[in-house]
Amino acid sequence: MFVAFWCRVVALLSLAGMLWDAAAGEVSGLPPCESAASGASIRVSPRVPVPGEPLKILAVSADAPIRSLFVRAPDGNELPLEAESRGGPPWSLAAEIDRAARGDYRVEARGAAGDLACLDLSVDGSTPAGRPGRWDRGTEAFFSAWVETLFDYPLEESVNLPSLKPVLTDPSRNFLYDYFGAGEDRRIPSDPDCADLPYYLRAYFAWKIGLPVAYRGCSRGSAGQPPRCGAANVADAFARGPAPAGVFTGVIRKVMDTVHSGSARTGLRDSATDFYPVPLKREYLWPGTVYADPYGHVLMVAKWVPQSANRNGMLLAVDAQPDNSISRKRFWEGTFLFADDVRGAGPGFKAFRPLVSASAAVRMPGNAELADSALTAPFSVEQGELSPEDFYAEMGRLINPQGLDPQQAYEAMFEALMEQLETRVASVENGETYFRKNSRAVIAMPSGSAVFETIGPWEDYSTPSRDMRLIIALNVISQLPEQVVRYPELFVLHGQSPSEVKARLERMDSERIRDAHIVYRRSDGSPWQLSLAEVFARRKALEVAYNPNDCVEVRWGAERGTEEYSTCTRHAPADQAARMEQYRAWFREAKRPPR
Repeated sequence: MFVAFWCRVVALLSLAGMLWDAAAGEVSGLPPCESAASGASIRVSPRVPVPGEPLKILAVSADAPIRSLFVRAPDGNELPLEAESRGGPPWSLAAEIDRAARGDYRVEARGAAGDLACLDLSVDGSTPAGRPGRWDRGTEAFFSAWVETLFDYPLEESVNLPSLKPVLTDPSRNFLYDYFGAGEDRRIPSDPDCADLPYYLRAYFAWKIGLPVAYRGCSRGSAGQPPRCGAANVADAFARGPAPAGVFTGVIRKVMDTVHSGSARTGLRDSATDFYPVPLKREYLWPGTVYADPYGHVLMVAKWVPQSANRNGMLLAVDAQPDNSISRKRFWEGTFLFADDVRGAGPGFKAFRPLVSASAAVRMPGNAELADSALTAPFSVEQGELSPEDFYAEMGRLINPQGLDPQQAYEAMFEALMEQLETRVASVENGETYFRKNSRAVIAMPSGSAVFETIGPWEDYSTPSRDMRLIIALNVISQLPEQVVRYPELFVLHGQSPSEVKARLERMDSERIRDAHIVYRRSDGSPWQLSLAEVFARRKALEVAYNPNDCVEVRWGAERGTEEYSTCTRHAPADQAARMEQYRAWFREAKRPPR
């Protein structure tokens, strides 16, 4: 009976394959589609196109720019479409048919040398478009383009979201929104924190496309030993056909209950990991690449903005916070932390270790295999061999290959710093909201290095990691004039000497920090304006401003006896204040303690 059952399964699978082949047949007498590039593909959304409904098209190429989209309608005519171009590499071109007609379509993505990808599909309300997916180079490029599209807000816009939900439920951003046509996105959790975010996006993408995902349980490491991980858990429920929202919820809850900040900080040479380090080259740092800093924070690359005559280049990333908020940040020393002592962590840019099929099983290849060939980037430990100065200098050359105009460099740092401050305003306000609802509550404070890594209200509403990064950012922008003198080769000095440029930057800095300001709400709800110059002057107070049990005025460094401080009505318990004084040196030196 068991053998007969599997014979029927094999027969059904064979029939399904023939149906897929029939669906991908000729369109209006044209020969069957053949993709010219292995790293190129075309996808449509929803999974089953419906006559009279919108049809979204996304063409992606890993190896060559896409110049145009050709769409042949059922009546044989070419459809004029407005396409939006992004990235490179990978490159993508997105378009939408407002009302798809019933019948057969052909979509072709073309590059400078001809066709890159081709897709035939039927719009009849019952036939899925394309073939079932697998993790190959084209799919990895599609994942990268999908991540970039999710967070591609205007460059001048500060992106601070309360959770991932506003992004996932925005059809203009999320190409895979309502992909199954079942309203599935309204019934899933969307609350990843810092370490969860890359896993969440990877699992969500796999759910919609029908792919397996893998994750490991890892230790958190110690001062002299990076985290170590166990065997990979492979979740293949999505690969069995369209899975309902409940299945995704079950998988992602298991994933988020398992992974943590140590999952991305594994040793650079370790093969039993979810991520592996990649070379510092633009062609390998795709959107979707993870950045693990040595102190536990995790970011995900979201977009490269090329350098132009009027604007510095930018590398943009997104991260999540313990309160589940999502922010977009630009690369600079104040947000992407790096250290040369990596005995307890493997920091740097890392790619997801790919899943490959081996016979009937799915496995994750080791570093030796990835050193020779990989879907997105080869394995490399070069980042572990760089000093922080060399790391930031190399990234500077990637982001701005033509060199930096010193004034533009200052403006970019200044804007990044203001983004950090605005994000901290929101985080501190989240803590105040908690206490407005729990007026008699006292949040327990962990001891030692656990203040940076814990769970519960302390994780949600304290800001030690954010405040340390802010202190580092204040130091970095203060040191920029001196950097021009130390590393003049990184800058375009326009005929001036480094010392002349340094003096000009110092004058500019004194004016900008005097005029710029943030606004926070005091304990009584009244707004209080704080200049950036005041923030700089309060660096010492910010060393002990991360405790949510303190009033908001203390958390912004207000001094006793001032008008600003007069509305303060809440203070951390004496034992917590004493421990914060003991830990002050960590923030003054901007270096987290060993675990």
